[in-house]
Amino acid sequence: MTNKKVKENTDDQEYPEIDNISTEKKHAITKQEFDELTDTLKRLQAEFENYKKRTEKENIFLIKNANAQLIKELLPVLDSFELAIKDSNNIDNPEIAKFKKGLELIYTQLYSILEDEGLRQIDTENKHFDPYKHEVLMVKECEKQDDMILQELQKGYMLNDIVLRHSKVMISKHNCPDNKEDHDGKP
Repeated sequence: MTNKKVKENTDDQEYPEIDNISTEKKHAITKQEFDELTDTLKRLQAEFENYKKRTEKENIFLIKNANAQLIKELLPVLDSFELAIKDSNNIDNPEIAKFKKGLELIYTQLYSILEDEGLRQIDTENKHFDPYKHEVLMVKECEKQDDMILQELQKGYMLNDIVLRHSKVMISKHNCPDNKEDHDGKP
């Protein structure tokens, strides 16, 4: 009987040292896991915020440039108006003058509407050639600095920050007499 009593006492008796160690280990592991989960949650939250910002920027860009294709298709109409107005300058007929005035008004209205949508001409006057905005159709030797735009052959347009149509231009190639002498074989 005494053996039984001793056994009961040992079963009833808990080992506080062992329980404290295992509980501390459980808390340490749980705290480590908690810290890892917290870090993961913070990273996911930051990634989601970045995703939301990126999506919002993309949506704004799409909305801002939604009419790009339509406006691009209207550019030849603008060119035609400009050509008609330019060609009617040489005619001294009062009826043609009235017609020209009407063309100018329609052109101004159309261009104003497109400007309100973000359309603007690419500036070429006294500018250096920029391959992102200009397309070279001709090169002319002259005394000007290399790659200066000499003449705009067709207007280029931008919609907000994107190029709808490159300006078609003639650029300069510096004509240096020293180089010609070298090519001719003369000193």
